[in-house]
Amino acid sequence: MFCKRIFEINFNQLFKIIKMKLKNPVLYSILIGAFALFAFYPKPDNTQKESVLLQTLLQGLDQLHYNPRSLDDAFSEDLYKLYLDRIDGGKRFLLQTEVDQLKPFEKLLDEQLKAGNISFFDKTNEMIDLGVKRSEKIYQEILSQPFVFNIQESFETDAEKRKFPANENELRELWRKMLKYETMTRFADKIEERTKGTPEYKDKTDKELEEDARKGVRERFDTYFDQLKKIKREEKYADFLNSIANLFDPHTEYYEPVEKQSFDIKFSGRLEGIGATLQSDKEFTKVSELVVGGPAWKQKELKVGDLIMKVAQGDEEGISIAGMNINEVVTKIRGPKGTKVRLTVRSLDGTTKEITIIRDEVIIDEGYAKSVILNKDGAENIGFISLPRFYADFNKRDGRQCFQDVAKEVEKLKAAKVNGIIIDLRNNGGGSLNDVVKMTGLFIEKGPIVQVKTRLGNPEIQEDYDSRVQYSGPLVVMVNNFSASASEIMAAALQDYGRAIIVGSNQTYGKGTVQRFFNLDAAISGYEDIKPLGDVKISLQKFYRINGGSTQLRGVTPDIVLPDNFQDLKLGEKESKFAMPWSQIDKLNYNQNVYKIGNLKNIVSQSKDRVSKNETFDKINNNAKRLKQQRDQSLYSLNIDDYFKQKKSIEKESEQIKKLFEKEIPGLEVKNLEVDLEAIKIDSTKINRNQDFLKDLKKDIYVDETLFIMSDMIRQNIASKN
Repeated sequence: MFCKRIFEINFNQLFKIIKMKLKNPVLYSILIGAFALFAFYPKPDNTQKESVLLQTLLQGLDQLHYNPRSLDDAFSEDLYKLYLDRIDGGKRFLLQTEVDQLKPFEKLLDEQLKAGNISFFDKTNEMIDLGVKRSEKIYQEILSQPFVFNIQESFETDAEKRKFPANENELRELWRKMLKYETMTRFADKIEERTKGTPEYKDKTDKELEEDARKGVRERFDTYFDQLKKIKREEKYADFLNSIANLFDPHTEYYEPVEKQSFDIKFSGRLEGIGATLQSDKEFTKVSELVVGGPAWKQKELKVGDLIMKVAQGDEEGISIAGMNINEVVTKIRGPKGTKVRLTVRSLDGTTKEITIIRDEVIIDEGYAKSVILNKDGAENIGFISLPRFYADFNKRDGRQCFQDVAKEVEKLKAAKVNGIIIDLRNNGGGSLNDVVKMTGLFIEKGPIVQVKTRLGNPEIQEDYDSRVQYSGPLVVMVNNFSASASEIMAAALQDYGRAIIVGSNQTYGKGTVQRFFNLDAAISGYEDIKPLGDVKISLQKFYRINGGSTQLRGVTPDIVLPDNFQDLKLGEKESKFAMPWSQIDKLNYNQNVYKIGNLKNIVSQSKDRVSKNETFDKINNNAKRLKQQRDQSLYSLNIDDYFKQKKSIEKESEQIKKLFEKEIPGLEVKNLEVDLEAIKIDSTKINRNQDFLKDLKKDIYVDETLFIMSDMIRQNIASKN
């Protein structure tokens, strides 16, 4: 108790300092980094380290998190369920009788955490170890015999719809179906290769192919169980601590020292790999972000939301990553420049495919702002600015900043006498807040752009103080489900001011929180024998629109919503059960007299009428319903003929939708600005990348409809003045 009391005093002192200095964002960041988490503990032995780490984490979350949770029965129940899901989400190891033994902890964990008691962690650790040994024996016995794929039975692939096995017989039956399903998918792939005449398979019988498939599954699970047995206690404990942190919100996380190192490498841009950010998703790993200019982004097949099922090095056979620790998955995907990695992924459209990516460095300039001229009947000479991310290089004196780059593109478009400007923020995951504020200021006189608030402090208002207006003409901003954070702030501000029409998916991502890292070593003075403890990333602040509503969870709802393949799926912040809620604070005073949108209702009505008559948009609406049904479908036949029928049906439907976006749109012209051509022609790689960029825009049905909207906006504005 003595140690805990002194710890609380120091956290309270730190919080007061942060609150006092909140008006100075730079000093605020420095204070957080330099003075975070001071505490003094008696020298702990190894058995005390986990308890000290737990107390340090809990106190930090309680004192600094924007929306701290009370350690009560509700928290205890959530932790109980979440951690069970983390350690055995697939219900592969524990029996219901064993879960029943853990049930008494369900409403006791809050009290145990307060006391630094980790007996629940110890008990689950012990049970899982025994369960792993039991299941290891089961899978080896099952895979020693061939499977028969001509009988009618099915397997529920969604573990949330399954119950824990009541006894060992039910556990064995679960493993039998699971192994049969995995063997069948490999068997089916090999049959298809034989049909194609692939030399390795063309002369093999069904019996030999089944044996090969089963052998591959056996090798996969041999590796998997070998990895399970090598997981150290501190890694398991880190998962326990992360379960606690994630209950506060999905962006609050505990990082082991090695994890923090990986995070730092990713954000420094030195990592050679595929250029993707990954996160755990039940038993698999999900692509949460693609790095603009990275190998995966350039290759265009891997998408945000894809589940990675297998990873293969070069031409080797793929290894399933089901149940694998995300650090291990990252290790397998990461690699030196020029090497090949093959990913088997399940896409949001339900298809499973193998994607080959050559590891490489990120091409930085692909993430920079660039502009072109769009032309179509009724919408001639329209400027289009692509901004894949909000970048800012503060490490160099003359480092590039997206605000300055967009300002330059606007000037070039003005020189070309464009009749309107479209800014594309689709798939823009955010970045520099300072640049967002300045960039939004290019289109208004001056005024507030966003409110940033800690839980106790008054909102800090980020304003554009420059009364100059760089562009005063018609403005449209494009967004989608993956426009996040800074993108949402810009779209929200321009929407609130009535300065631009926002066009896109039913809503943006919904990330309206700000995180900071705290090094936990700073919480303990001396005693190097227990360090490093790792870091914790805490959500400290929340973004609020100038109209008072937060962008958290709800994101930004466009003025004009266009059909989207993923409109019926839960994407973005809504996916997380523990996302911070939407909230509201006082509205600010704001107005602009630069450009007044005419009759917006009429523009919206005209777009709806066009979309309702557009065959492509109609097919997208139908596909969205299909994807929702496909996402909900989790019961799969273990009959090979039925499996082939289902697989071919999904692939056919997916291919039909893919074809909708492969043809150039009649009448849509895209061309570079004359002033950009010299720089583009410097080398062949720039020429090729530019050609791909122009081709993609010519096929983009959303750009096409946005041009119609811009045309309506221009006409409506003229009519309103007459």
